[in-house]
Amino acid sequence: MKIWVDADACPGVIKDILYRAADRAQVHLTLIANQMLRVPPSPWIRAIQVPSGFDVADQRIAQEAEAGDLVITADVPLAAQVIAKGAHVLDPRGELLDADNIQERLTMRNFMEGLRGSGVETGGPAAFSAADRRAFANRLDGLLHRKAC
Repeated sequence: MKIWVDADACPGVIKDILYRAADRAQVHLTLIANQMLRVPPSPWIRAIQVPSGFDVADQRIAQEAEAGDLVITADVPLAAQVIAKGAHVLDPRGELLDADNIQERLTMRNFMEGLRGSGVETGGPAAFSAADRRAFANRLDGLLHRKAC
């Protein structure tokens, strides 16, 4: 298993959790972003900077991720792409996305995008919380534990 991170919008606290987990579990962690990222020195962690542009980082992750890999992203269309390849998806709030729930998430995303496109103010996501951080850490630990068994 490799871990791929859609790092442009990933909260810093989630990246910190991932750095520690990659070293502890000795799992390759790759962060992909449009900007240069600093990552801790580790044989398990690397960052890749892709050119600026719409969905360039997403396209790279979709190209690289393989069945059994874990992708960290809040981007629902990217999640759908990698789930179709057999990868697992965990969003930064700790929700596991899979073949059973991704279509519902895509439908809701498209509906909300349609509302915003017609001028309806839908608001944004709730602020990232300590509960979100804990949920992510717990779910990640569970996934890494299953990989080790």
